[in-house]
Amino acid sequence: MNCRLGCGACCIAPSITTPIPGMPHGKPAGVRCIQLNDGNLCRLFGKSDRPAVCGQFAAIEDVCGTNNEEALWLISSLEQATNI
Repeated sequence: MNCRLGCGACCIAPSITTPIPGMPHGKPAGVRCIQLNDGNLCRLFGKSDRPAVCGQFAAIEDVCGTNNEEALWLISSLEQATNI
């Protein structure tokens, strides 16, 4: 599965514990990444300062669902389930 352009769920729903340019302490779950542009595209995509965890994310239907809203719900649910 390829990422849906303009989705951005993986840049909003999960927490990121490593530094992000503009977010030196990472970001909490549910907070929009500062590097996500108005079109929900990553400004760091393909750049060396993109966090490794972002580069390792692979879109799959079990995580991303069939539309952007479902992706946000699924990723948020997985984040909550793993932070008990």
